Amino acid sequence: MRTGSEPATARSALRARFWLSLWGLAWAICGTVVFALVGRPGWAMAFGVLLLVVVTDLIMIIRHIRQGPHYQPGPDVPPYWPPDTHPPRRPPEGGQPGPQQPPYPRPPFRRRQPP
Repeated sequence: MRTGSEPATARSALRARFWLSLWGLAWAICGTVVFALVGRPGWAMAFGVLLLVVVTDLIMIIRHIRQGPHYQPGPDVPPYWPPDTHPPRRPPEGGQPGPQQPPYPRPPFRRRQPP
């Protein structure tokens, strides 16, 4: 269901990111070691920097997974309500401004039951 607020309510596949990050970690370690052993310090440093980026990303992914479904809702959680604030609309030609209505239909409201 599209609500028009997808960039603000986007959900990430953290488990997929976790496994891809582990794959990147393995390649970054191998690249750093291999290029250091063959005497290519520039490439070894580049893979070392990549290793730091991958480790940082992996730490953030694990942190988000441990925060639980409140911070990373699953498919059973309905989309969030779009913000109610809208920029002012231009009045119609030669008259008073009309009623403020959102430019999209509101999604149906389902109240979540507390766990």
